Amino acid sequence: MFPMNTPPPPVGVPPAAVPAIPNFQCPARPNHGSEGRHILLRANHFQVRMPKGVIHHYDISISPDKCPRRVNREIIETMVLSYSQKIFAGQKPVFDGRKNLYSRDPLPIGREKVELEVTLPGEGKDRVFKVAIKWVAQVSLFALEEALEGRTHQIPFEAIQALDVVMRHLPSMTYTPVGRSFFSPPVDYDHPLGGGREVWFGFHQSVRPSQWKMMLNIDVSATAFYKSQPVIEFMCEVLDIQNIQEQRRPLTDSQRVKFTKEIKGLKVEITHCGTMKRKYRVCNVTRRPAQTQSFPLQLESGQTVECTVAKYFLERYKMKLQFPHLPCLQVGQEQKHTYLPLEVCNIVGGQRCIKKLTDMQTSTMIKATARSAPDREREINNLVHKADFNNDPFLQTFGVSVSQVMVECQGRILTAPKILYGGRTKAQAVPNQGVWDMRGKQFYSGIEIRVWAIACFAPQRTVREDALRNFTQQLQRISNDAGMPVTGQPCFCKYATGPDQVEPMFRYLKNTFQGLQLIVVVLPGKTPVYAEVKRVGDILCGLATQCVQAKNVNRTSPQTLSNLCLKINVKLGGINNILLPSVRPHLFHEPVIFLGADITHPPAGDRYRPSIAAIVGSMDAHPSRYSAQVRVQQHRQEIIQDLSTMVKELLIQFYKSTRFKPTRIIFYRDGVSEGQFAQVLTSELRAVREACMKLEVGYQPGITFIVVQKRHHTRLFCADRKDQIGRSGNIPAGTTVDAGITHPTEFDFFLCSHAGIQGTSRPSHYHVLWDDNRFNADELQMLTYQLCHTYVRCTRSVSIPAPAYYAHLVAFRARYHLVEKDHDSDPATCSSYTGEGSHHSGGNGEEGHNTTALTRAVTVHPDTCKVMYFA
Repeated sequence: MFPMNTPPPPVGVPPAAVPAIPNFQCPARPNHGSEGRHILLRANHFQVRMPKGVIHHYDISISPDKCPRRVNREIIETMVLSYSQKIFAGQKPVFDGRKNLYSRDPLPIGREKVELEVTLPGEGKDRVFKVAIKWVAQVSLFALEEALEGRTHQIPFEAIQALDVVMRHLPSMTYTPVGRSFFSPPVDYDHPLGGGREVWFGFHQSVRPSQWKMMLNIDVSATAFYKSQPVIEFMCEVLDIQNIQEQRRPLTDSQRVKFTKEIKGLKVEITHCGTMKRKYRVCNVTRRPAQTQSFPLQLESGQTVECTVAKYFLERYKMKLQFPHLPCLQVGQEQKHTYLPLEVCNIVGGQRCIKKLTDMQTSTMIKATARSAPDREREINNLVHKADFNNDPFLQTFGVSVSQVMVECQGRILTAPKILYGGRTKAQAVPNQGVWDMRGKQFYSGIEIRVWAIACFAPQRTVREDALRNFTQQLQRISNDAGMPVTGQPCFCKYATGPDQVEPMFRYLKNTFQGLQLIVVVLPGKTPVYAEVKRVGDILCGLATQCVQAKNVNRTSPQTLSNLCLKINVKLGGINNILLPSVRPHLFHEPVIFLGADITHPPAGDRYRPSIAAIVGSMDAHPSRYSAQVRVQQHRQEIIQDLSTMVKELLIQFYKSTRFKPTRIIFYRDGVSEGQFAQVLTSELRAVREACMKLEVGYQPGITFIVVQKRHHTRLFCADRKDQIGRSGNIPAGTTVDAGITHPTEFDFFLCSHAGIQGTSRPSHYHVLWDDNRFNADELQMLTYQLCHTYVRCTRSVSIPAPAYYAHLVAFRARYHLVEKDHDSDPATCSSYTGEGSHHSGGNGEEGHNTTALTRAVTVHPDTCKVMYFA
């Protein structure tokens, strides 16, 4: 606890109670920044000219409901045509595919609910729907204009939503919508990803308010879709079968499991009924082949007999199956027992792949989609040209038009901070384009490594002893130069195989060698050993571990070894470098703690595994050392549930490390989308205040709460070619924009703090949700930029502030801590404690026990807690 020698609480604050917090409102922008050299930029935002007056909003309900949006759109389109004389005379209403319809003029139906009947011609038989329309409200565009011009603080969400629906109505009819993007099947290009997947290109479109005007944000995007192809070919791609004719035996269990995992949930269409290509969703793959898989067949006489799928197809469709030894797809509802042979099914086109891509697919995807900044700018301009917004009849009806040119905006290039090293020379590094190097410099505080071990999990034929010896010598040379002397030979150097040997070996090492500081673990590529090394090292034994790939041991490079040293030094409690104290903002004159927070969710399609919340807090004034807190929480929960306790722990540790209580808390929160701002702010700001009050009555440090967003579609381009940097032609590191494309009244800015190497740089977006510390724009932008230079794993400025990055690393490491020993090493694909594995929790009774087991599994050993084990 904090010592109690503090002044009494300010008058009017009830002791020990959390101050009553009104409904939080984001602070207004204090001013615009002025630091840094000016640069003229273009952003992929296009000005939207809006009509005056009102738009009429109607509620739609369609029965039978549960139709996909695509069908709903067809129903409404047919309705508008069918009732064009009676109701929609000359009107072109727009529809969002669910419940909302907007028209420019009021429809002649008054305020009462009206029911209309709509018939869609179907395959085989027509389908009849009932559509109920009811007036909801008038949406005022004047209120939006007031907000854009800064005369009112609240932006009218319903006006923006209406405008968004107007803008999306036509593309939603012509393309395949995915989230806020639109895609169309590949024409003139082909980018297979393997495993039955391919790349589709498309574009992102969203309406955004900015100062004085509405903007349309347009960006190129790409995503993975399943190829439209016969299921047999899909299976061959998934299972790496080169020639289906050679597959004359049934699938093995492991093949079937792999195939099931990929095809489950996908839509297929049948090919054996002529033009009637009925579609089904796959719910499973049968264990038995088509020649023995049977189902209850009802005969004309009314009696039921068991019949095999192969026999049924022969008798009913006169089809002798080519592949009777392959399994069937079970489609529709599980209990209905509908089976289809693979050979009569095709994968339906236009299905987006939400499952995680493999490493190989991800790398292919990046290669296919990376575009230099000038290329991307050209592609976006072509898109806007092709979209031809101003000839869109729906936009014309509503009186909306879109500018054809990107908006120009003023940016500023902030000055990078100098970086201070230690040793005898106390050398300073000056970042150039976001990069500096360590040659001729020594760590600010380097650790001397006396007792260390090597465990090689790569086989001896791959990594020979002389390679290990050479690696050790080279590592010692580089580490000595860096001021982290590794003295003498390792106290232990042995080969090992498989994850089972990790725990006994580490326990032996810990008990045998007093003061063991580090275990260097050599790994043979991607392996389950990694997760086990981290579980045993971080959680069970409290030993520092550094993994290194076999290929980097066999072929050492100064760059790789130097990067290893950066990580090893901080894992042992050293400090690599610090910001030059004289360049830091005034804020550092008093004790301040920097917190970074992030939540990682399990991959799409996973319904059980927990989300992981992580927070790190700075533990010195540089700030360079950080301590971590991590928790498992409810699946896909977006708010950090145990935040108050986590922050309290970090504040206590800060006090133990520095003997100061922070007078300010700067909280960088990653992983929050705009729709969650209010919810996250209300709950998490309250939790941070509560943590302070729990420590000491009246302890109220100023809190600044900043959301960091990387998942957005704003891109910035140099207006002048002379400003472009490097081969990718990106904007310079340090480019900041806080006008023109930012929020009309709130405190937000874009900052591209890193040098773009490949593709187009994505500037990070910062939005201040709360600020007791009354930062002005320059102070906060500069502070944020400087913190991007304090990330220990490389000598470059990174794209988000170090504390936010560390929180991400901590959460990611906790995923590995949850991996079961006997599984795959990738935390995204393996079953963890709550995956589909044997530990799957049953009823509610097990939930509590389960959470306890999970919490134990991510709780870091007290010795590990003191250092940056996650680096």
